Amino acid sequence: MCLLNKPKGEMTPEELQKREEEEFNMGPLPMLTQSVKNDTQALINCCNKKLLGRVKAFDRHHNTVLEKVKEVWTEVPKNGRSKKSKPVNKDRYISKMVLCG
Repeated sequence: MCLLNKPKGEMTPEELQKREEEEFNMGPLPMLTQSVKNDTQALINCCNKKLLGRVKAFDRHHNTVLEKVKEVWTEVPKNGRSKKSKPVNKDRYISKMVLCG
């Protein structure tokens, strides 16, 4: 029986540990784990912005600690004179960031 289907209240501590390991091997968590181990950059889409940085730590709730982050987003300028405003790409550098899941 898969541990993901069993209620947590009925599990032994060993089974709880195995379930946590299974959770970290499914979905987006393995990519974050690999990024932490290899110290590689990860691209995260969040609130119409993109964050490119190194993942230092994370938890199962997707709270994430990032370093050397480049935040990139697009803004449309509000000009009263021209109706044909072109979108402008903007970015900024953030040395350390905590991203709440």
